[in-house]
Amino acid sequence: MTGDGPQLRVATPADAGPIDALMKVSAAALFPGSYNPEQVESAVRFVAEVDPMLLADGTYFVFEADGEAVACGGWSRRDRHYAGGEPGADDDRLLDPATEPARVRAMFTHPAWTRRGLGRRILEECEAAARREGFTRLWLGATMTGLPLYLAYGFTPLEQIEVTTPDGVPLECVTMEMEIRPE
Repeated sequence: MTGDGPQLRVATPADAGPIDALMKVSAAALFPGSYNPEQVESAVRFVAEVDPMLLADGTYFVFEADGEAVACGGWSRRDRHYAGGEPGADDDRLLDPATEPARVRAMFTHPAWTRRGLGRRILEECEAAARREGFTRLWLGATMTGLPLYLAYGFTPLEQIEVTTPDGVPLECVTMEMEIRPE
């Protein structure tokens, strides 16, 4: 995007506060279309949280408009599937680009900025960055709220799963994968 529109950049650890606020606003406003009130409350608390590892790795993007974060998302070269759960033993493990897909992670858009192509643009950046590091596939765990975006972008559903948040609330999700397109 150019001109007065939102500008995309790599997020830094200093962006954690504004990104966390954006994630919570997004989940609170958009998740009710896919989840019940208990699930929305749990998702706002446990799913809509910044993963400092993504910010430190420089693999997370933020769109800003007039100094405000309006969309965010990224990818990871590490084995963590999503934030919001108990840390796993392999969370820090670097993935092997020759045999494993990069992970797309933590995509959120402010409700006033949906349907403007920001999510698609972030996915394009994720795909290009993962391609530069030798990855040939992308993998993600989609919430039901994000599913239409990922299907439209070209991801293929693999398996319907249930993710249980730390407070015991189940969230229906779908694992998805796609081949990274050549430049």
